[in-house]
Amino acid sequence: MRITTPDSVAPIVSTRTLAEYLDDPSWRVIDCRHDLSDPAIGRRAWAEAHVPGAIFWHLDEDLSGLRTGTNGRHPLPPYGDFVRFVGNCGITPETQVVVYDDDGGMFAARAWWMLRWIGHRRVAVLDGGWNAWRSDNLPFDRSVRQAAPCTYPAAPEPCMPTVTADELLAHLGTGRFLILDARSPDRYRGENEALDPRAGHIPGAINRFYRLNLDEHGRFRPPEVLRAEFAALLAGRDPSEVVHQCGSGVTACHNLLVMEWARLSGSRLYPGSWSEWSADPRRPVKRGPEP
Repeated sequence: MRITTPDSVAPIVSTRTLAEYLDDPSWRVIDCRHDLSDPAIGRRAWAEAHVPGAIFWHLDEDLSGLRTGTNGRHPLPPYGDFVRFVGNCGITPETQVVVYDDDGGMFAARAWWMLRWIGHRRVAVLDGGWNAWRSDNLPFDRSVRQAAPCTYPAAPEPCMPTVTADELLAHLGTGRFLILDARSPDRYRGENEALDPRAGHIPGAINRFYRLNLDEHGRFRPPEVLRAEFAALLAGRDPSEVVHQCGSGVTACHNLLVMEWARLSGSRLYPGSWSEWSADPRRPVKRGPEP
């Protein structure tokens, strides 16, 4: 017998938990698989097989706004546009949403953050994603659970704090923010840059590669372990002083997600991230490790 839906669900849920609620109409599954080098591959994979009932959200089309050439590779869409999109998907404040991908949660975390951004608290990332679902021998098919479009009653203004490039620039060197860069160490140091205009990192930023949040099986490491690691980085700072960034505001959400899971709530996202910062030659760039 399926257990009663809890009042709240942790920001990361197991495949076992999701399997228990597959038939619950108040639960909605969203497939966010994506490949930066082949943006069409996620939808193709979803069309071939997915968690039963899952709908598909595309990183570029549904979880990003229009690019101008100076606002990064994955700028946030207008707040109201995303609110309408969520409502058109039939999601209400009572809907428990579970998002997944096949790459350690890097794209699912973006969807998680954006739902929290409009005030939707009943959202979680599937631990291990599609790969864990398949390795646990759970059912998959091509079915889609349809839901009647609605008007989502979003908060009047964003519920997840962000910072702009101008705010970061104005506070560089002041110690106001602790900037955590979620990119790989080689990109952070400026040794390898194939995606963005310049190589390096925002001066003063500390590298926290998002893959460190996962174990060798691609599942999230225990929250108490993650809490200890992030607490060491914070060194007594309040989480509200932390700004997360990455290449384009996607994997930064992964670090923000696990901080939330580790009960270190309140940190901020720099949505434009390195792709926006490096597009303006007037903004300073640092190469190599920070001291």
